[in-house]
Amino acid sequence: MKKNLNPASQQILSGVRVLVGRARHQASALSAELERLGAQVVEIPFIEIRRPRSFLPLDAALKNIASYDWLILTSVNGVEALWERLVRLRIKKSGLSHLLIAAIGPATRKAIERERIKVAVVPREYIAESVVLSLRRRIKGKRVLLVRAKVARDVIPRELRQAGAQVDVVEAYETVVPRTSRARLRNLLADPEKQPDWITFASSSTVRNFASLLGSAKRRVNSGARFASIGPVTSSTLRELGLRVDTEARKYTIPGLVQAIASARRETKTKSETRRPKLRE
Repeated sequence: MKKNLNPASQQILSGVRVLVGRARHQASALSAELERLGAQVVEIPFIEIRRPRSFLPLDAALKNIASYDWLILTSVNGVEALWERLVRLRIKKSGLSHLLIAAIGPATRKAIERERIKVAVVPREYIAESVVLSLRRRIKGKRVLLVRAKVARDVIPRELRQAGAQVDVVEAYETVVPRTSRARLRNLLADPEKQPDWITFASSSTVRNFASLLGSAKRRVNSGARFASIGPVTSSTLRELGLRVDTEARKYTIPGLVQAIASARRETKTKSETRRPKLRE
């Protein structure tokens, strides 16, 4: 009886070049997963995480944290900024013990629980709409603090307010286009020997920044590399900007994104082997 080979041991992505465009300090996890499957990874950040111009709104909310019933965190970046401000303000984490906390996905949940804080809600699907569905019946008359990026979709605050919650939105960080990536990205895509087979997109911000970095060169890349999206919101942004979606993660996480690329590779290899003519004996 044959044992099933572990996907990692098959090196399914051997010979495949993948461009990872996550923020520099977050790229390693995605790169490591891809390299484990044999991919050749090139890292050029499409996004840079920066402190907001002012922490005053976040600090004011944290000083008044006892008045909130719910805390919603939509990213690891938001979690990290929150803990940093708590330390700076000398607010003990025990001051959050009365809160019910919602995390948009497993990575955000892990970052919260690393600080020994309990998470009450993680939606089935790791998108804003699913957060709303998970909370809609629980937040009427409640006060909610949403900690997020400067620029983000307004689905959560809008829908929760309509459901009867009082929602305060505060910025914990902002995302910007890393200008130093422009020349690197264009040079990579212009070189036939270095062009990636796949380009990964882990958020709508990475898509918009990618398009900004390319400018008029976007048309050329759209006929070359294949695009991998972490989920439906990111896919929608790709299509909105005239870019293809060649594969989309079923589970909207970094492992899900890697699995989507691996599955697409297996499908391509299977089709290739099926079309290959059999040798006559």
